[in-house]
Amino acid sequence: MKTATTAPTNWRNVLTDEERRQLLSTNNWRAWLSIGLNWGLVAVSFAGVVYSPGLLSVVVAIAVIGGRQLGFAVLMHEAAHQTLFANRTLNDWVGNWLCAYPIWADLVPYRKYHLRHHAKNWTDEDPDLDLATKYPVTRASMRRKVWRDLSGQVAWKRIRATLARDLSGAASKSARLNTRSLGGRAPNDSVGIHNLRGVIVTNAILLAVLFALGHPALYLLWVVAWFTTYSLATRIRSIAEHNLVRDPNDELQNSRTTIARWWERLLTAPNRVNFHLEHHLLMTVPYYNLPRMHKILRDRHALEGALLEHGYPGILRRAASAPSR
Repeated sequence: MKTATTAPTNWRNVLTDEERRQLLSTNNWRAWLSIGLNWGLVAVSFAGVVYSPGLLSVVVAIAVIGGRQLGFAVLMHEAAHQTLFANRTLNDWVGNWLCAYPIWADLVPYRKYHLRHHAKNWTDEDPDLDLATKYPVTRASMRRKVWRDLSGQVAWKRIRATLARDLSGAASKSARLNTRSLGGRAPNDSVGIHNLRGVIVTNAILLAVLFALGHPALYLLWVVAWFTTYSLATRIRSIAEHNLVRDPNDELQNSRTTIARWWERLLTAPNRVNFHLEHHLLMTVPYYNLPRMHKILRDRHALEGALLEHGYPGILRRAASAPSR
């Protein structure tokens, strides 16, 4: 594994100071638009089941909602980098209450370990190293992993880990900080039932809204998606980002950008999360500026030899290409 930072490569030289400034600039309206679109797609999924009830509409809704739950995780990720909103207080409040808490996540512990992933990418200190070295596996193994995602087994594991972290302070890569953090929690109050407050409140509000609209049962779609398609979408994203890389020591070849089709963006690559190589090159570029960064680097031949993929099926086939024993 890499033990030192990689040497600069020519991609840095093709960006002008003005282009770099523009790429790094945040736009509050773009952030609000993304949040609105994510919740809007959830609402459309609910409405589709109401107006056209049946197995097909339910399956489509669960698939879309799971992709949007990943979308909220991506927006939380942006907040972790302080690229959702320029104002830190607004960035953290929205990142938690409108994005993280509804999907049982929390910006505070996530930021701690995720920034370490960027600082220690592909070293033994990378908290995500285990996720980047799981593949390839056999087809049978991949089928079992997908089944664990869609049967809820992975979600139950996620629940147990989150409860252990929040209620008992169990050690994990996303363990809570033992310092005063978002919400004013003191060092001796870093774990406990209050850590579930945001999850309970936001999900209660969602249920209350659906109840007020006369369709409380639609909340089950949110829960089922979290237990199934959200897990699968997260796995696909994880496979594509860092698995099966060419050279962990080369910053153009240790993270992958996947050029996603519209339906892949809907289901597995929300909010430009597919431009992962560019994100690692300049981690404070807001997600909506990553396509422009990719185009500039590509047009100026700075991505020659970089790890690029057109669509997710190819990388998934290679991830399931290990020979059976």
